[in-house]
Amino acid sequence: MNWLLVLVGGAVGAPLRYLTDRAVRARYGAGFPAGTLVVNAAGSLLLGLVTGAVAVGAASGAVHLLVGTGLCGALTTYSTFSWETLRLAETGRRLFAAANVAVSVLVALGAVTAGALLGRALGG
Repeated sequence: MNWLLVLVGGAVGAPLRYLTDRAVRARYGAGFPAGTLVVNAAGSLLLGLVTGAVAVGAASGAVHLLVGTGLCGALTTYSTFSWETLRLAETGRRLFAAANVAVSVLVALGAVTAGALLGRALGG
């Protein structure tokens, strides 16, 4: 049963990542990997929220498998972040590459922290 929850969450998260990235690129262009930044920030916020809620008993382990492991695991992407950062550096846009690393890490950590605080607040 657990694997099915992860599978269903992943089946939603992967196309959501793809569609979000396409929408962000269509709106803002492909000069900076903003689509990857958006999905990683959203996934970090959601993972923090679910994990915080599970920690205080406001959500179940099944929800964590479905949303945290499945959906967030497929929605967020460390490999694409790494590849896009390498491509920025290789094409001479080293400042953008450094900014991508700094902004992505800071935004993701802020988002997961905010989500965890909010999730814990749901329990009490």
